[in-house]
Amino acid sequence: EVQLVESGGGLVQPGGSLRLSCVVSGHTSSRYCMAWFRQAPGKERVGIAAIDSDGKTMVADSVKGRFTISKDNAKSTSYLQMNNLKPEDTAMYFCAADICSTVRLYEYDYWGQGTQVTVSS
Repeated sequence: EVQLVESGGGLVQPGGSLRLSCVVSGHTSSRYCMAWFRQAPGKERVGIAAIDSDGKTMVADSVKGRFTISKDNAKSTSYLQMNNLKPEDTAMYFCAADICSTVRLYEYDYWGQGTQVTVSS
């Protein structure tokens, strides 16, 4: 059974930074993508960043230049570095993983429980 566990969320002031981590276990393929999605209250869940096994990344325009996704294959861990955070970044952040041939921000089968990020002064 594939399991994902996120960590690193919390309360941060505008302009601050956070790094989210996601550890995936139970996967059997070395060719898999990991991604981060977020869902604000009353809004749909949207993809914001993804990375494939070769390190190719995809980042949504809404966070480009502020958020960076990376992956440590040896630790089966994905990271989302979030800088210059804004109140509109407040949301539940979810990690996702799935077998993939190329990086994508859709159709993920495995999800974590989410970690809350709140940006407020």
